Amino acid sequence: MCGITGIFDTRAERPVSHPVLHRMNESQHHRGPDEGSLHLEPGVGLGHRRLSIIDVATGQQPLFNEDGSVAIVFNGEIYNFQELVPALQALGHVFRTHSDTEVIVHAWEAWGEQCLQRLRGMFAFAIWDRSRQTLFLARDRLGVKPMHYAVTDDGWLLFGSELKSLLAYTGNGGHGAGSGLRRDIDPLAVEEYFALGYIAEPRTIFKQARKLEPGHCLTIRRGQPLPAPQPYWDLRFTLASPISAADAFDELRARLAESVRLRMIAEVPLGAFLSGGVDSSAVVATMAGLSDQPVHTCSIAFDDPAYNESAFAQRVADRYRTDHYVETVASDDFDLIDTLARLYDEPYADSSAIPTYRVSELARKRVTVALSGDGGDESFGGYRRYRLHLMEERMRRALPAGLREPLFGLLGRVYPKADWAPRVLRAKTTFEGMARSSVQAYFHSVSLMRAPMRAQLFSDAFKRELGGYDAQQVFDRHAARHAQLSGSDDPLALIQYLDLKTYLVGDINTKVDRASMAHSLEVREPLMDHPLVEWLATLPSSLKLRGQEGKFLLKKAMEPLLPHDVLYRPKMGFAVPLARWFRGPLKQRVRDAVLGPRLEATGWFNRGYLQHLVDAHQNGTRDYSAPLWTLLMFEAFLRSVATPVAIPRSMGPSPAYRIMERAA
Repeated sequence: MCGITGIFDTRAERPVSHPVLHRMNESQHHRGPDEGSLHLEPGVGLGHRRLSIIDVATGQQPLFNEDGSVAIVFNGEIYNFQELVPALQALGHVFRTHSDTEVIVHAWEAWGEQCLQRLRGMFAFAIWDRSRQTLFLARDRLGVKPMHYAVTDDGWLLFGSELKSLLAYTGNGGHGAGSGLRRDIDPLAVEEYFALGYIAEPRTIFKQARKLEPGHCLTIRRGQPLPAPQPYWDLRFTLASPISAADAFDELRARLAESVRLRMIAEVPLGAFLSGGVDSSAVVATMAGLSDQPVHTCSIAFDDPAYNESAFAQRVADRYRTDHYVETVASDDFDLIDTLARLYDEPYADSSAIPTYRVSELARKRVTVALSGDGGDESFGGYRRYRLHLMEERMRRALPAGLREPLFGLLGRVYPKADWAPRVLRAKTTFEGMARSSVQAYFHSVSLMRAPMRAQLFSDAFKRELGGYDAQQVFDRHAARHAQLSGSDDPLALIQYLDLKTYLVGDINTKVDRASMAHSLEVREPLMDHPLVEWLATLPSSLKLRGQEGKFLLKKAMEPLLPHDVLYRPKMGFAVPLARWFRGPLKQRVRDAVLGPRLEATGWFNRGYLQHLVDAHQNGTRDYSAPLWTLLMFEAFLRSVATPVAIPRSMGPSPAYRIMERAA
């Protein structure tokens, strides 16, 4: 696991500044504290920070092919690399190391862009092919590993694992480059952030920078315009497998065992996160069956019983006699706000980033590699919102749109809001969902701040900057692609696909990557093995969600291996007590941040509505904890990494914010 970065001259072969490339590379030191290396030649600079996991002795990067004409910097793991070596040797390629990195280099030589079809793993890499004058960027199918890139006004392409590596570029030391990356904030990204709590691929918070989407690659040839990234993989929900339930249980256990086995290959201490939920427990049970030594497991406990599920983790640890390590985290663990703002480089509002940071910190005390259960909810149908959506969808399909939309639209507008009630009893939420299409309703249900709230939140000047853009368009784009691929109208498949393209990538994978790599910890996700995900997409939805039971297939398959109360207890999640914080120890901090000078100075927000959010939450009449956390983290982003600059005339006279270089 590593951090990669680089500079490529898209126009000529201007020299690359060693100090500039070094600064970009060192901004990601935390991703690879073991070694750091640079390669420079005319028009190209490659940087790599290494966390040594496989082939510790000889796997240094940048790594070259036999004649030095092809170089790679790589972040991730290729789990099937040992299977690819004989095929490449048969084609005449000579291996000098035992690393998965070298397999990618020779695979590129042998198969070009099609090499991606043969790679099984999590990865983001850049290949420089001197003979073709080509830079090739690629990202894994499910977006486990990140890749950011941008082209400066003077034609320098920058790339890096984290956005901070691009921010560290301030010009190329007088070698024909300008002042660096333009850091103008993208108003469309701000709209996405306040709707979703993250900025969806391919946007970043900056207009000039982009994220390479999962399952995409980008081929840049010197002297040619920058092309659009191209997809090399997508997930097609066929739902047509004739397999019986009993056979599906057996096959799932076999597939999971294979996925876990591949992810247990390491030359450093390896363990697993164990939350006590179904997904992590299934991974640990499978690891125990494959290991002749006790599995290292770690959990965090909370001192607030309402958020503590450590007892269930202990049940699994006891059953499999794992080497289990637990630490208790205070329920008022909110000192990480500024740390998280700097860690994510752009606004990010999932409050479970706090316990994820802590469990990564804990795991790193014992291991260098940890397996997790991430991705299970999306592939197996585990979220409670899936059941609620399908219930609404049955009602939606029972009524014609011409009747449904005006009737329920009216009821949604006039019915009082009931934040205190379970969602199934929140008639206003149900009415609003019934008035919308299936995609619109799902977007509405997962939005942190829904369209009516955002309409009140944003100033008129900011709305003009949006030009009619709505974050709903993110979901519309992916839904159209799903319809094209599957041809199915299955409602569960649709929202699973939407989550795999949005929430899993922008929220879950981003959270885990940044939190773990902040502690130089590699996290591997067996439930995101792409052959497993593809197989699950062939199964009927009735095997994933049956009645009110989500993850039906996974739970039934794990019944011989896990306690019943671990499998079938209510889902708890990795939550923190935001509502209490904002009425108690963080009361003044929230008020100062949300109503303070930084948000006001942007000119983007309606101060009256900000005042309402703070007052209504703190006097107990409404629960606005999620919107307030979203605003708090946006303000922390501005405060931790920004300085006032003059704003575009179209936005009025108030100053906006532009991100400036900072220490890593």
